[in-house]
Amino acid sequence: MPVLEIVKYPAPVLLQRAEEVREVDGALQKQIDEMIETLYAAPGLGLAAPQVGDSRRFFVYDLSVQEEEPVARKGPLVVLNPEILEMEGEEVSDEGCLSIPGYHEKVKRAYRVLLRGLDREGKEIRIEGEGLLARLFQHEVDHINGVLMVERFSSLKKDIFFRKFKKMLKQGESF
Repeated sequence: MPVLEIVKYPAPVLLQRAEEVREVDGALQKQIDEMIETLYAAPGLGLAAPQVGDSRRFFVYDLSVQEEEPVARKGPLVVLNPEILEMEGEEVSDEGCLSIPGYHEKVKRAYRVLLRGLDREGKEIRIEGEGLLARLFQHEVDHINGVLMVERFSSLKKDIFFRKFKKMLKQGESF
């Protein structure tokens, strides 16, 4: 199965709201499988469809590399048309993104979220996540809403990021 190319910032697909998944068919199942392979090859914990150039509202994830996560949350798993219903608490922790490789920064997120969506067969699911799982859900839902983690940085950190990015562009480099 081919590994897909991960789209890098500032690709337009990363900066626009993705469209709802309307049909659960063989083509979607193939895309999900290819995204899971890409996630493992990256390696990462989560991968949203826009990160591989697919402007649909879904993501794949697998926390099995994180030993502190409960067995019930190990995957790989997929969520189609995710929506965060509830958020509570707050934590600040390091966060990275496969579309901005090598760049990590502290990001404030809710500690607990309740997520609603569809599984890969199109059946409704609700998942409550805390800690790392809640952070992953918020990060991936941001992706399908066209929001990158950079938008969650403090003003100072955002300014530093954009200065570094402009310098890289001038030097002909990319992430």
